[in-house]
Amino acid sequence: MSSTELLAIARDVARTAGAFALERRSHGVSVAATKSSPVDVVTEVDRDTETLIRSLLADARPDDGFYGEESDATGGSSGVTWVVDPIDGTVNFLYGIPAWAVSIAAVEGPVDTDEARTLAGAIANPSTGELYWASVGDGAFRDGERLHMTPDVTLDRALVGTGFGYRPEVRLAQAAVLGRLIGQIRDIRRIGSAALDLCDLASGRLDAYYERGLNPWDHAAGGLIAREAGAVVTGRDGLRESSDLFVAGAPGVQAELLAALALADPRG
Repeated sequence: MSSTELLAIARDVARTAGAFALERRSHGVSVAATKSSPVDVVTEVDRDTETLIRSLLADARPDDGFYGEESDATGGSSGVTWVVDPIDGTVNFLYGIPAWAVSIAAVEGPVDTDEARTLAGAIANPSTGELYWASVGDGAFRDGERLHMTPDVTLDRALVGTGFGYRPEVRLAQAAVLGRLIGQIRDIRRIGSAALDLCDLASGRLDAYYERGLNPWDHAAGGLIAREAGAVVTGRDGLRESSDLFVAGAPGVQAELLAALALADPRG
């Protein structure tokens, strides 16, 4: 199946799952469980939305694998794995903040390895009705409008997005890095959804983005959308992005941000 056909499935499933989660949110939501810390929450809607997504994808592509945030991964025989975050920005979702997303990506090769390649991805923001998508080599779009990053800027004029982990010691370390960085940039934004941060980067609403501790479901679709809009996406020292570090932006500011982070983060 071509990336265009995979994209059509990703868009349909993201749109359907987003409408499902939004309708469930209208009836109220509560915490069902916690994960890495007491503030790393999961709602029943997260779980039910992932169940819906898994079912829709299995109907459309029964031989594909599945890799989601809220359930066990399953292998497939096609070489394609669907990497899914049913609700990226669960704390925003819990509080009714309109910055949460459904993220669906079709990935070729073993997920979270150097061989993995995202072929198509879609991200829905149900609160705003926006749908973002991209497939390899075909550009990035929001509701049918082609996306282009803003022209490259210098780091001191860059609006930079980031996020923080849930464990206190991780947040303290990330805050210390940000404290050393913030005087070198225009300003910082912490929206609470890596998927939407990357869509905002692709849309020109951010100039650059970085974060440590991301999982594949956080960035598989968003990373492709950003790349197809003109972003450079790498990890530390220009290597492949990973949970160790994810840095994205237009070529000049991305390189400057990488260098600044290398100096600001004593962990190397």
